[in-house]
Amino acid sequence: MEHESVQVLSMALAMGLGAFGPAIGIGIIVGRALEAMGRNPEASGQLQATMFIGIAFTEAIAIFALVIAFIARFV
Repeated sequence: MEHESVQVLSMALAMGLGAFGPAIGIGIIVGRALEAMGRNPEASGQLQATMFIGIAFTEAIAIFALVIAFIARFV
């Protein structure tokens, strides 16, 4: 394999595996928040704000994976 092929495959692997965990995490966060809002509609405002903060932190992990993928590709 050529060096460029290895770089492209490592980028794809880093991004694929790096996005897998956050995707599952966001699904769990949203599912649990919707379940909690269904049980207690009065607290939906506070739950929604907390849910968005959790989504932002979880999405940051995917952005870190993207940075690592670009580093693997261009270094």
